[in-house]
Amino acid sequence: MKNSKILCKLIASIILCSLVACQQEAPKLDRVQHEKDFVDLMEKHLRAVSEKDLGTLASTMHPTGKMQLILPSQEITVSVDSFLSFHEEWFKDAMWTFDTKILNTEIGDQLGMAVVESVYREPERNGKPYFNRMIISYLLEKTDGKWYIIKDHASSSEKGEIYTK
Repeated sequence: MKNSKILCKLIASIILCSLVACQQEAPKLDRVQHEKDFVDLMEKHLRAVSEKDLGTLASTMHPTGKMQLILPSQEITVSVDSFLSFHEEWFKDAMWTFDTKILNTEIGDQLGMAVVESVYREPERNGKPYFNRMIISYLLEKTDGKWYIIKDHASSSEKGEIYTK
């Protein structure tokens, strides 16, 4: 009888400990660092485009090759390799500039989105300065503790000749 009471208490203790362990939450993310890492990667990516730095741009891409680039009047680019090929060609023209500003972000545990305003400028197109103001939505995925760009969707909000007097 005494042994069965001890055995019951032992079993109850094991069950209680198991339940408590199961109910404990997974470690919480350090939200400040998590969001800083997201913004840092986004800024690194934007700087790589502005500086026409293909190597740095490649380092912001998902290691599995997952990537979509959606631009007006073009077919969707569906891999990191095709994304980088597109940028390699674009970077050959050294005359353009690309200024960016992160407008807002939504950052979850594994996925995050950034909306960016960019102004693309050429000193001359058809004899006149040219600009293209765009809004770009980026989707980032966190894999193995690091953020990577997996989607880039750009749309023009205003473009044309820059009028100078």
